[in-house]
Amino acid sequence: METFSFHGKTYGVDSQNFLIDLKQWDEDFAVGMAPEVHIPGGLTEKHWNVIRFIRDSFKQKGKSPLAYETCRASGLSYKNLKMLFPTGYLRGACKLAGITYRDRTVPYYGEQALESRVTPAYEEAPPKPEEKLYRVDAFGFLVDPSEWDRDFAINKADEMKIEGGLSDKHWKLIYSLRDCFEKNNFVPTLYECCDANQIELEELERLFPHGYHRGLVKTAGLRAVKW
Repeated sequence: METFSFHGKTYGVDSQNFLIDLKQWDEDFAVGMAPEVHIPGGLTEKHWNVIRFIRDSFKQKGKSPLAYETCRASGLSYKNLKMLFPTGYLRGACKLAGITYRDRTVPYYGEQALESRVTPAYEEAPPKPEEKLYRVDAFGFLVDPSEWDRDFAINKADEMKIEGGLSDKHWKLIYSLRDCFEKNNFVPTLYECCDANQIELEELERLFPHGYHRGLVKTAGLRAVKW
């Protein structure tokens, strides 16, 4: 475990600087971490509105809200969100709120330990007609991006009950992420994806209602943050 210190307090963080124990979060964590996510001028009330919504939503529902939900609740477009949190929704706003998409890993936030869920627990997708198996982690993300193929994406779309299956618009976004990853070895942020594909957040939500990371990125066989 790594640590992050600010104003005499020390917080346990992972290799990506996400807070490990939810109970450790306080406003000083957000203030101190802000420069690390390219917010050097301090947090404004607009920043705090987003941070508080993410935390309140997590407390009420037990999972981090999708970017779509946060933007609607805060009256923001993705471009507004980008101005507030330039490193991304997950890698900026959620990080400052002390929340990540790993919210379903019980021990991650210091609750009753279930050791089998702390390290990646791999599970296999049902065999396809040609007996191909995909190695996925406990959250359904593909372990090795090189194992991805169109059948994997189609299966994920079925699991997510994407109405009508994957259209040309879906595939354009999926291959855009795959191409970016293959060229740069990095998954683009929500903002970068929207800008590169000239798509608004509302259209992205219609195509992938489960979210950018939990929907599009997962279907593309990628993961936004290394675990």
